[in-house]
Amino acid sequence: MLTEQELQVLWQEGESARVEFKERLVGEPIREAICAFANDLPGSGRTEVVMIGVRDNGDVAGLEVTDELLRTLTDMKTDGNILPLPSMTVGKRVLQGREIAVIAVEPSDSPPVKYKGQTFVRIGPRRGIATPQDERILIEKRRYGNRPFDLQPIHDTTLSDLDLNRFQTDYLPRAVAPEILEENDRGLTQQLASSKMIFSADVVEATVLGMLVLGNNPSESLPGAYVQFLRIVGTEMADDVVDEEEIRGTVTEVIGRTESKLQSHNRTAVDFATRSVERRTYEYPLSALQQIVRNAIMHRTYEESNAPVKIVWFSDRIEVSSPGGVYGAVTPENLGEGSVTDYRNPNLAEAMKVLGFVQRFGAGIPLARRALEIAGQPPPEFRAMPTYVIATVHRGNSSE
Repeated sequence: MLTEQELQVLWQEGESARVEFKERLVGEPIREAICAFANDLPGSGRTEVVMIGVRDNGDVAGLEVTDELLRTLTDMKTDGNILPLPSMTVGKRVLQGREIAVIAVEPSDSPPVKYKGQTFVRIGPRRGIATPQDERILIEKRRYGNRPFDLQPIHDTTLSDLDLNRFQTDYLPRAVAPEILEENDRGLTQQLASSKMIFSADVVEATVLGMLVLGNNPSESLPGAYVQFLRIVGTEMADDVVDEEEIRGTVTEVIGRTESKLQSHNRTAVDFATRSVERRTYEYPLSALQQIVRNAIMHRTYEESNAPVKIVWFSDRIEVSSPGGVYGAVTPENLGEGSVTDYRNPNLAEAMKVLGFVQRFGAGIPLARRALEIAGQPPPEFRAMPTYVIATVHRGNSSE
């Protein structure tokens, strides 16, 4: 957060390219402001702030800054409406002896940042929707940012390596607001670049993200981009294997086929005798398995290992191993708690949210825990090693 002196200076200067005032909590304009500041169109590289509890003329309104209000503001980072996730902090401060809430937003390393599919930018004290030229500038800025691996270009690839029909008919309508799609001055290469599927409109090479989401053969360029499934009769790896499959394709195809595989092995018993209503009992709550597998695909390293996400279904448990150790703020001690999240592949996380595989960022493991608890089963166990993470779900009876 800014120092008291820095905050005072920004407040005294009034609304500007770095500051926006809001008298009260108004969700949509605040999210638009966060998006615009994260895009940092002027390229200032500085922290920019939204002050809630300050009128347009700079007067402090006397807002009561409660814990609930601060939680609401904090949730704006992870509720999936602003993508990719902005880097921001929220806190309570005091101006003129009165409380205000302050959102401090850092410039994004991978613009354009969008709110509900629209790119907002700040031009002086005003906020507005980005023009095609603004978006081209934001895309160009990525060259000089600290690009995560999922935005690195895959050299020697071309548009022919991507399923452009999938992009135009499936991904783009989900990712971009309809009114932006209706404009005719954004060509295909700019749309791909804006969606981060290619490096830029000038350098037409697929990014890692583009290959994972749209690639005709993702594992050819990214050898570890697949799921290996094993069904073992027994409790040890040396026991008999009754089903084995390597599941390859785009993220959508891999998740869909993997979840179908899990469902086919999740044996069902139907109870008509003891109840007036049909009751189906499963070995595992499918929703818990879905969350754990999706989490593994999202958070694995695609850079440091050619190993796949591996699912081993034993007679007494399921183990899901994800290449790459813990990342960022996640440590072996807080792994699996759900209270701390970080993203090795932030743009893949964004794409999975767009595609409907993520309900809310940071909620996957808590949702899995809840599903297992409702089913009366033990919580998942997590084990972190330097080069991989294993999630284990133990067998029990679950009804869905």
